[in-house]
Amino acid sequence: MTGEITMIQLGLGGVGQALTHQVLACQAALEQRYGFALCYRALVDRSGALVAEQSLDRATIQAALDAKQQGATLATLPQAQRGPINLADMLPDHPIIIVDVTAADGMETLLTAAVAAGHRIVLANKRPLTAGLDAFQALTEHGATRYEATVGAGLPVISALQALLDGGDVVRSIEASMSGTLGYLCTALEEGRPLSAAVRIAHENGWTEPDPRDDLSGADVARKALILARTCGLAWEMNDVPGEPWFPPPMAVVSVNEFMQRVGELDADMAGRVTAARAKGMALRYAAVMEPAGASVGLRELPLEHPLATLRGTDNLFSFTTDRYTNQPLVVRGPGAGVDVTAAGVLGDIVATARELSERHRA
Repeated sequence: MTGEITMIQLGLGGVGQALTHQVLACQAALEQRYGFALCYRALVDRSGALVAEQSLDRATIQAALDAKQQGATLATLPQAQRGPINLADMLPDHPIIIVDVTAADGMETLLTAAVAAGHRIVLANKRPLTAGLDAFQALTEHGATRYEATVGAGLPVISALQALLDGGDVVRSIEASMSGTLGYLCTALEEGRPLSAAVRIAHENGWTEPDPRDDLSGADVARKALILARTCGLAWEMNDVPGEPWFPPPMAVVSVNEFMQRVGELDADMAGRVTAARAKGMALRYAAVMEPAGASVGLRELPLEHPLATLRGTDNLFSFTTDRYTNQPLVVRGPGAGVDVTAAGVLGDIVATARELSERHRA
């Protein structure tokens, strides 16, 4: 007998649309393999929501995807609920999976309340995990929240780290290049391309956050570093992980459109930094180093044989030095940007959570 695992998805941007397509594509295979059906109770964007008493039918979901692909909002659909949506009103009595693939601030209050009510969370949104430490703890205690895609897109970074910790290992340091966006930009600069041209290409391809300054400020990498540190049990707050920005403070307060128009102002300085590093036989990489004593996040000149210096394009690399991996760190490497791989990381967490809920229901 097939059981239904119900989801509410918050966000239908690039990653959200890719995720919904992937869910629809794998429904039959999951039902055959595990005996449950993944069903959408609601799809939500900033304008409103599509909500069903039981589950949205495929035609309604496809209509939502078509509207978003054309640049419209859910509120333009005739069956949509418009205006601010109260998540609590959508939650049934039985546990469901709430998937947050937005980049919105302030979601931690809604999500922690959902966890307290017995629901499960899957995150691509980093911000709930990098708000106050109490929110992180409330979300993650007892494994209520999976968040693989917040750090390494589709790479098994959080799962690898949690396996180390669950096995009693002690993490001494984590060294990482964990922004596919900034990795791509570093490669482009080494190839002699202007920073502004590379930023525009990355933005058009969905390799940046909606506001590219979230990447170029170092804030996105700093959030990932904080998530890794908190997963290790370090009681850090956001100000414990300062990120080095690629742009001066005045460019932080202009609109996204104005920033994109003015990003060429950064070209000469960044080209000069690459040239200076090359003259020393070094490569310039944006890297994070996390140790119990503290963290650093910024552009570093690295020897050409350094593992991070060998990265090209959007690849990420995470190096874990632990009590058991001392002489040769445990390394996870692969693509770290793109809507499809990020959505695949989210889907992996959804399936793992759904399997747990299904087993619990059968028991």
